[in-house]
Amino acid sequence: MLIGHEEPWATWRAALAGDRMHHGWILAGKAGLGKAAFAAAAARELVAEAGQAMPATGAHPDIITLSHLPASPTDEKKREEGKPFEVKRSIGIAQIREMQHRLVTRPTLGTRRAIIIDPADDLEKPAANALLKSLEEPPAGTFFLLVSHRPGRLLPTIRSRCRLLRFPAVDDAAIDTLLRDAVPDSDGAARAAAIAAAQGAPGTALQFIKEDLAEIYALMRQIVAEGDRGFSHRGKLARAIGARPGRERIQAVMELARGALSSQMRTADGQRLARVIEAHSRLSKLTGIAPTYNFDPGLLIMDIGTLLAQAAPDREAA
Repeated sequence: MLIGHEEPWATWRAALAGDRMHHGWILAGKAGLGKAAFAAAAARELVAEAGQAMPATGAHPDIITLSHLPASPTDEKKREEGKPFEVKRSIGIAQIREMQHRLVTRPTLGTRRAIIIDPADDLEKPAANALLKSLEEPPAGTFFLLVSHRPGRLLPTIRSRCRLLRFPAVDDAAIDTLLRDAVPDSDGAARAAAIAAAQGAPGTALQFIKEDLAEIYALMRQIVAEGDRGFSHRGKLARAIGARPGRERIQAVMELARGALSSQMRTADGQRLARVIEAHSRLSKLTGIAPTYNFDPGLLIMDIGTLLAQAAPDREAA
């Protein structure tokens, strides 16, 4: 069991043991809390049946997972070879249609089937509308688990048809223990920086350590603290992030930037607090749309740096 999942598991298993299991679930919480891993494990519990042999690991014929596809035929080949590959920015309607085509048949091994969409936040609008039809009239024995980092991005009609299962932030001590076990050669300063940046998300803290994001986070905190009138800090930030960062690295950078701003809310007051809140709000919106828009990475990084700078005590011109 991943840390911080005790409450979600208790809620899920109580529902599973009840007389009527809800057909749609939104697994909600910030990125890095392990919601996708929970969905995979919960789906196996859902489709398991007494007396029926089920695969313990690997692919399961009654669990369908929709996520980002490889971005190109070249990336598809890289995936087949087990190499790192880029993915599409959104989950398209073709994927939903293919899933719905499978729903006209009965489950293979038992009487239940689970559909995992990870993350449901990245559904294209036509795909979301198509999914809504399945949520409105779900086939017998079909259950949906929608992983969501930002539930507010989902269609209100989708939210209204699903039960919300929230994943709480994890306390710093538990994350520190996790980091010591997972990355035993990490030093105390790196772990402290990772925990501060993660804001309660163990997965984010692990990524921070493994991808060596300490320099990036330090530059972000410097920009928030000092501003960047000469643009020199933003230049250093761009170089630290890299000329061609992948989608996951960009997302990690944006989460770090949100963490850098969140940490300022504890000490800022007056007009500066208002600027920090405004910058955080704008960055959250940018984080939400970045996966589905073809932003130039360099310009996106400069936008992030500018939002951080505008939250500094000595505010620079917008």
